[in-house]
Amino acid sequence: MINSLHPALVGFADIRPQAIEDWGQYRLEGEQFLNLAEGAFLKKKATFTTEILYNLIAMAIEKPVMGALMEIGRLPYNHTMHDLVAALEEWLPETIRGMEESVRALDSYQEICDPYNCTIRVPTLVEIETMLSLARQLEQRLVTSFPEA
Repeated sequence: MINSLHPALVGFADIRPQAIEDWGQYRLEGEQFLNLAEGAFLKKKATFTTEILYNLIAMAIEKPVMGALMEIGRLPYNHTMHDLVAALEEWLPETIRGMEESVRALDSYQEICDPYNCTIRVPTLVEIETMLSLARQLEQRLVTSFPEA
């Protein structure tokens, strides 16, 4: 017997996502952040401290990840590296596989969510070089998965 007083509830699996506008702009901006960080690092520009480079690299990771998620109509809960990785693991696991911990570790340089208990660790040049490589590898995986931007 069907209970007509309580029709079936709609669950998250029933939601049909659609692309979120301007996702391609996020990919472009991510590429610009990454190119700027790589160029400044290679030219050893004194203006671009490792703290500044870290933040450029973080944006170079966040932007294309957000663009890829927006393209498939999905978003992370927040914009920390942990949340970006969690969203990729759920919706685009092939793009992050094997890189999860390296990307999550980027959060440890600036723990700034709690304004009364901030922790900032200045990365070394060697760490910046590793971060740049990680950002480029992730960007390449995302472009391979979504070539039509």
